[in-house]
Amino acid sequence: MTEASQDGADGEVDFEAALKALEDLVKQMESGELGLEASLAAFEQGVKLTRQCQAALKQAELRVRTLTEDNELEDLDLGSLNDG
Repeated sequence: MTEASQDGADGEVDFEAALKALEDLVKQMESGELGLEASLAAFEQGVKLTRQCQAALKQAELRVRTLTEDNELEDLDLGSLNDG
């Protein structure tokens, strides 16, 4: 089974890696080629990966809330970024 890599010393899960591993597991399970024990193991791993993705999304949401704590977002002129 594919394990999601960890990003950084604080143990944060690499969301993209966990999501990719979850997608791969789903494809494997949908193929119908896994036996009962392998399917159960894949399902268990999928549950773990889903929880890791949910935790990563929650952390990202908390970071965004912290950054926008004053509820005053300024409009970003994206045109000026492309003029470089």
